[in-house]
Amino acid sequence: MEVRYLPDATGFKRLSTAEIRSEFLIEGLFQDEAISTTYIDLDRAIVGGAAPVKKSLQLLASKKEMSSEYFTERREIGIFNVGGAGQVQADDKEFSLAFKDAVYVGRGTKDISFLSVDPARPAYFYFVSFPAHSSYPTRLIKYEEGNSSRLGKGQSANVRTVRKYIHNNGVKSSQLVTGLTDLDEGSVWNTMPPHTHQRRTEIYFYFGLDDDSLVFHIMGEPSDTRHLAVRNRQAVISPGWSIHTGVGTRNYSFIWAMGGENQDYDDMDVAGMGELN
Repeated sequence: MEVRYLPDATGFKRLSTAEIRSEFLIEGLFQDEAISTTYIDLDRAIVGGAAPVKKSLQLLASKKEMSSEYFTERREIGIFNVGGAGQVQADDKEFSLAFKDAVYVGRGTKDISFLSVDPARPAYFYFVSFPAHSSYPTRLIKYEEGNSSRLGKGQSANVRTVRKYIHNNGVKSSQLVTGLTDLDEGSVWNTMPPHTHQRRTEIYFYFGLDDDSLVFHIMGEPSDTRHLAVRNRQAVISPGWSIHTGVGTRNYSFIWAMGGENQDYDDMDVAGMGELN
């Protein structure tokens, strides 16, 4: 398990491009027959990727960093499948996940494992975990079941469908709020105008990009922004003081996940276009 201690807004301004990538970009999430995890000091988030091919992979706690007997002893997880058909085993329950399906795993689930249905088309499981103060039932969320909203305009190149999976009016959790956004063909901007979440940490995971495409993820305080070049199946950590928006060389999808002070999806501080520099 990698551990990240992130700089604050003042320290961020002194970083080079390479240093910003090292601190805020999570690469290499999917390694065949392995689980990769990154522990973040902000809101104690854990970001991970599981890439089972021919064998089942079990999610274990890292006792040094987590000081727990099993992964969800004091945590909850949102798991998304961004590859071929796969299965998630959570104690005595087995869930079949197609592309863009998700599973919420509640606190107290002792045994969690990942499996691909077809090794020729392996599943890729992306997950985000936050501490949980209470337990909620483990639930499968199908892609088409997400609470969806259509946003944006064609002339602004930001037409998109936002699907809320785990939230106040959907699958219940202790503090995790997460979902998935798909941009229409011909649209490239996400979350514009941007905003910050002073009371929450947010993590973006970009996918649906080919080898010749990328997203320029824009972050930093509204008055002093920076950008990261993000490739397929990479994640970006967004502290409460930072905006999180981006523009791609083509349309794409991304998973957003939040944890912190509250679960109010609309709790955000919008940065007007005139504030951006």
